Amino acid sequence: MIDAILYRRLRPVLDGVAKPLVRLGVGANTVTIVGFIIGLGALPALAWQRYDLALLCILLNRLSDGLDGAIARHTQPTDAGGYLDSVMDFIFYSSVPFGFLLADPGTFGVVAGLLMFSFMGTAATFLAFAVLAGKHGIVNPNYPNKSLHYMGGITEGFETILAFVVFCLWPAAFPVTGLIFAGLCWLTALTRLYLGFQTLRQLPPVVERELPKGS
Repeated sequence: MIDAILYRRLRPVLDGVAKPLVRLGVGANTVTIVGFIIGLGALPALAWQRYDLALLCILLNRLSDGLDGAIARHTQPTDAGGYLDSVMDFIFYSSVPFGFLLADPGTFGVVAGLLMFSFMGTAATFLAFAVLAGKHGIVNPNYPNKSLHYMGGITEGFETILAFVVFCLWPAAFPVTGLIFAGLCWLTALTRLYLGFQTLRQLPPVVERELPKGS
């Protein structure tokens, strides 16, 4: 919901950190992969109920997610890098509720499963529209450097990480806080579904160029 504001505010800071990394030859894809591996460390940490370590892994993952984009801007952004970043982000997001499920299946299992189900709703509406937005040449001026069209909503990146921080700081409240966040995720998914459908239905179909016979 406020990702665009944070993006503009944090960009100068991330650019300042990225410049020395670029001079050292650190690539954006390297940071993406390392950050993903660190982020997945939250899964066993949560399963062992080490919520402090899980929170550290989550925050380091998010730092790397900002840095890889900054490094890409100072080198050469690529669709392959954007694809890698998006895929790893969504896998990481789902790993957190799964970690809570492993920590205490009896207490956390249902809400954790609902959250993973909810993430499918937000991810599907986001990615499906991004594909068709690219096909129709729809751009989002708030995120000019994103490889994919960034469709906003109530639960964007900042709200998701804020929820993860709350989960880790007050794990006993996860059945309640997780349920609330799942509801917000579905509100986001349904809003995106409606707005995306209304936007696309007003556009003319894109005619695919046929290849010459024998090519």
